[in-house]
Amino acid sequence: MNINQEKIKPNGKALLPLVLFFVIYILTFIFTGDLGNVPVIIAFLLSTAVSLILSKGTINDRINTFCRGAGNETIMLMVVIFVLAGAFAGGARAMGAVDATVNMVLSLLPQNMIPASIFIAACFISMSMGTSCGTIAALTPIAVGLSPQIGMSLPAMVGIVVGGSMFGDNLSFISDTTIVATRTQGVKMTDKFKANIWLVAPMAIIAILVYIYQGFGLSGQIQTSPIEWEKVIPYLVVLITALAGVNVIIVLIIGILLTGTVGCFDSGFSIWAWIKATNGGIVNDMGELIIVSLIAGGMFEVIRKNGGIDWLVEKLMKGINSKRRAEGNIAALICLTNICTANNTIALIIVGPLARKISDTFKIDGRRTASLLDTLSCFVQGMLPYGAQLLIAAGLAQGVKPTEIIPFLYYPFLIGIAAIGSIIFQLHRVGRNKSE
Repeated sequence: MNINQEKIKPNGKALLPLVLFFVIYILTFIFTGDLGNVPVIIAFLLSTAVSLILSKGTINDRINTFCRGAGNETIMLMVVIFVLAGAFAGGARAMGAVDATVNMVLSLLPQNMIPASIFIAACFISMSMGTSCGTIAALTPIAVGLSPQIGMSLPAMVGIVVGGSMFGDNLSFISDTTIVATRTQGVKMTDKFKANIWLVAPMAIIAILVYIYQGFGLSGQIQTSPIEWEKVIPYLVVLITALAGVNVIIVLIIGILLTGTVGCFDSGFSIWAWIKATNGGIVNDMGELIIVSLIAGGMFEVIRKNGGIDWLVEKLMKGINSKRRAEGNIAALICLTNICTANNTIALIIVGPLARKISDTFKIDGRRTASLLDTLSCFVQGMLPYGAQLLIAAGLAQGVKPTEIIPFLYYPFLIGIAAIGSIIFQLHRVGRNKSE
């Protein structure tokens, strides 16, 4: 966030808008049981109004402070990436890349290891798409169809899909959580990926081994169609170029152009259909997130100028005498915020600036902080019975309750253990520091 040089006096009252934001969701859940009854935009608008009321100065000064925060470099870059990610996701979905990728993964993997194959498919697709919800929507119907054929319970099959989808939500270069975590900590996506993969890859391997073990004695046959390799090209190119360290904006532009080119030449996809699909991806997939990012950036600048951030960090610093405790506070912040908001991206937007200030004070590597924030937010989000992921999965499975899926969420549970364990025992690896 944009930090000016003026002297700011710590002021706990400045955090009242943030308290209001959490209270709104807590009361909504208590009285209705459905957090969706209050759109996140409305909650942020109400909180922002309170932050402006609590501010000093003329109304023009207060609004100017809000606008500076909403339009700072970090927020605007995130918005550009969100727009491009939405355009790519919309175009890829419309030209059949999602279905083709699902079919490719299931066709190439051994069919006598169906549970493990479904998990690996979910990991690959979520890495390519950058969205856990999209992966769940694509694979859950397949899991539902396979469940009676192989004799595995429906909640267990759905749990495999949800677990694998959180792999890409955490690691994908075009995932909104990765974008927010890296931008708020001021680190490169590739550097965060390298720090993150050492933390979660062993957990993914353990999950795969568990699913292979569970697959013993199961029998079934996955029905697949001929692989349409050309439709998988956009995802493969995005994944390869991102891993190669190409700037994410260039990666997404290439991906968008490929969805149009391949779609128009192979799928009977007109240029007008492609334009409509990319627009739909921006508006429908990313519209709310873009608006929330702008409002949150403005609100946090107002809170910061009023002394709220300095007060909170001052309180958090008391009693901290090691990196372990500092990382523990960061972990507690992201987990509790995610529980209150039921949205890991929003939680990262809220906690990111606070985490960076704590990290700078205690000389914690930004790549390490970004990795912890993203991993723990995905751990909590993947386990929330009222989170979007489990609600979507339960809805598609029909008759399965979100709480019935939770015992089978091995991967989210494992990455939570890994992240917390790495804090307790200070086991982490971030590699050599690279200049930006």
